[in-house]
Amino acid sequence: MQDTPSGTGKPSGRNRKALIESLRADHRAASRKAGSETSPPSSAPRAPARIKAYDFSQLAEFRQLQMHRAAADMIGLENPFFRVHDGAGGPTSEIGGKVYDNFSSYNYLGLNMHPRVRAAASAALEHYGTSATASRVVAGERAIHRDLERALAELHGTEDSVVMVSGHATNVTVIGHLLGEDDLILTDTLIHNSISEGARLSGARKLTFPHGDLDALEDLLSTHRHAHRHVLIVVEGIYSMDGDYPDLPRLLALKAAHDCWLMVDEAHSIGVMGQAGRGIGEHFGIDAKGVEMWMGTLSKTMASCGGYIAGSKTLCDYLRATAPGFVFSVGLSPVLAASALESCRILLAGDCDRVARLQENGRTFRDSAQAIGLDTGASAGLSVVPVIVGDSVRAVTLSNRLHDRGILALPIIYPAVGEKSARLRFFLTSEHSPEQIERAVTATAEEFAALKSGSGGFRALLDSVSQAPPKKG
Repeated sequence: MQDTPSGTGKPSGRNRKALIESLRADHRAASRKAGSETSPPSSAPRAPARIKAYDFSQLAEFRQLQMHRAAADMIGLENPFFRVHDGAGGPTSEIGGKVYDNFSSYNYLGLNMHPRVRAAASAALEHYGTSATASRVVAGERAIHRDLERALAELHGTEDSVVMVSGHATNVTVIGHLLGEDDLILTDTLIHNSISEGARLSGARKLTFPHGDLDALEDLLSTHRHAHRHVLIVVEGIYSMDGDYPDLPRLLALKAAHDCWLMVDEAHSIGVMGQAGRGIGEHFGIDAKGVEMWMGTLSKTMASCGGYIAGSKTLCDYLRATAPGFVFSVGLSPVLAASALESCRILLAGDCDRVARLQENGRTFRDSAQAIGLDTGASAGLSVVPVIVGDSVRAVTLSNRLHDRGILALPIIYPAVGEKSARLRFFLTSEHSPEQIERAVTATAEEFAALKSGSGGFRALLDSVSQAPPKKG
């Protein structure tokens, strides 16, 4: 009898048991090594390091990664990540010569291949070359950087802005630089990793409140504000996992009442919210100067790469002079600055048709998905619509089945979200057609229905590997 049935590619019960035992052994070894690596330092002389101490394959964390991959292989899950796309990301994308309906790229207003944006990038390439060649503090300052910062400030309704080379790095360096050990950072539980990393770098105390629960935030402020020098509240304009947005007017009232700073990460809301796409501030009709820091990225609506902070002249001047991620980093490539600037100018000119199409597509996808019985969570039906399937194995399998049907929608799985919140995430753009949306919703519902009697989840499998007691004997 064969150990692996022909055509399935999945291990039989005997091989499955052997693999689990092997994974458990690896996990126990990795755990022992992790424990030894975190032991307190000894005053006794140390023996010379063995050569394998420099071998990254010996890291407990790498062993854990291997265990995860082996568990996925064991149950026949194809890795849906790092697929190579052959051209520009738009409403469709080509992989291996096949064209797919693409719901995995955040080219929200379709500006990535816009003729004006491409022409601006080409002109900058011809004039400036590919690189700023230095930190902007030293010799990397270009007129196009200043033009972009003025345009972003105008878009947000602030006095100034400062542009950096990465959205993630912007949050890390700004939060890490402005806050310190005597300060407090309060964030939504679903806040982006870059904000959490910035908080960790700062050394400030960090507390979280349940997603969207501003009553809980108010309780935290009442309890802890008095014990800290500065308090920073950080939220997202549109949350990248759930596709919903916070009550900004109430946040403004809370931060004023408790003398706090407020930072709004608009990575997924600029170009998406408000009639003219100027973000959550326009959506609620608030005075932009009431928010201390508007953060944004250039990689989504702006069809480029980079990040920025928009706020007062004082704040931006201070960040230009002292923020490590700005001072000690090369300036943004002039080509990227040019493409972002032209995208920003298109928004400033009031191209509301693209914004309206995106908003309509988001609502159509969400409403159609709900009508057919799919769980879209709290999504507002704008640029991000999740389909929650409640199981990481199902999420990966569903993504792969949609891939087989010519649809790209990537899974978000444990530990990025809780196991019961595992989902597919669909990015909607102004350029998706009604036919594409209908195909995606129908195929998702059909394939999900076929999976509902499936396995118990990736986390359950990992728990069975990592928590089981050692085999005796």
